[in-house]
Amino acid sequence: MRAVITFIVRRLKRDRAWSLDPAMPTSALLAMICGLVGKALRGYRRRIGMRHARGLTLIGRHVTLRNKRLISVGRNFIAEDYAEIQGLSRRGVSFGDRVTVGRFAMIRPSNYYGGEIGEGLVVGDNSNIGAYCYIGCSGFIRIGSNVMMSPRVSLYAENHNFSDVTRPMKAQGVSREQIVIEDDCWIASHAVVLAGVTIGRGSIIAAGSVVTRDVPPYSIVGGSPARVIRSRLADMPDQAPEMLAWGSSPPVPLAPRGEGEPEWERA
Repeated sequence: MRAVITFIVRRLKRDRAWSLDPAMPTSALLAMICGLVGKALRGYRRRIGMRHARGLTLIGRHVTLRNKRLISVGRNFIAEDYAEIQGLSRRGVSFGDRVTVGRFAMIRPSNYYGGEIGEGLVVGDNSNIGAYCYIGCSGFIRIGSNVMMSPRVSLYAENHNFSDVTRPMKAQGVSREQIVIEDDCWIASHAVVLAGVTIGRGSIIAAGSVVTRDVPPYSIVGGSPARVIRSRLADMPDQAPEMLAWGSSPPVPLAPRGEGEPEWERA
């Protein structure tokens, strides 16, 4: 039975190295299989009415899907228990192949009670949105492929206007800007990414960071507001030019540790 499950999962995940832990007891294995079957049956029913759905769709219990005609999912899409996905947006909400939306995660491009419709969201292949994440895609958000988002990450693609002190901020509306997270990034738990930010390819955002500025490719950043700690390319200078060819821009030189702020932070 283990060999059959391993074969099936490898095909679904397109990962030949995937394997079951030998320590997993048979009872846990059977519970996992029953859970997946239930999600698959639920997904077969709940995907009806979506704009586009391919392959296997796994939907957990009490998942909220609103405006499904504006939601597209790729092969082997997973929405875990209590996830909420609202499709109402100008560009729709689209997920690539093998994307997971974690338990209690929320994707909201628009207000439920009227007002201006949001822009929407695109997520690339092999990416995951962790448990309890909040994706406020009123401004357009693009998440690349192979992006890992840990639990409780928040993305906010709009800011409240506040320039007029004679009026309540709530009455001054909002400003929307795009958020881009390029391929192969890791956004650690409780990080917050604000409107107008682009996170370069291969970057790591430390837990609890508040990202208010663009992040150069292959950077490690942390803090509030987030600052570049170092470049991941520092230890592999021979490969740096080749790796940067895949990024959106070259890394900004960093000041040595303990000698002031990085150039990127002073810019």
